[in-house]
Amino acid sequence: QVQLVESGGGLVQAGGSLRLSCTVSGRFFSNDDMGWYRRGAGKQRELVALITSGGRTNYADSLKGRFTISRDNAKNTVYLQMNSLKPEDTAVYYCNAVRWNVQYWGQGTQVTVSS
Repeated sequence: QVQLVESGGGLVQAGGSLRLSCTVSGRFFSNDDMGWYRRGAGKQRELVALITSGGRTNYADSLKGRFTISRDNAKNTVYLQMNSLKPEDTAVYYCNAVRWNVQYWGQGTQVTVSS
């Protein structure tokens, strides 16, 4: 069973920064395509950013330039650096892994941006 554990969420003022981390269990992390998604209150889950096993990245258009996804295969960890945060970024952020065409999800971490 693949387990994903997110951390780094919290309360921050508008304009501030946070870095989320997601650590994945198992020996095959370097083969996983990873992603961050979020769900705001009353909203559908939406893609934030993706990073493939080869390091290619993709972002939601509205977040380009503020958010950066990266990975450290030696630590089995994917990161999401979030800068210039806005109140509308408030959401539960979920880590996603795709391993051999099977999706796995973390439990989510709350990010709250105050105005």
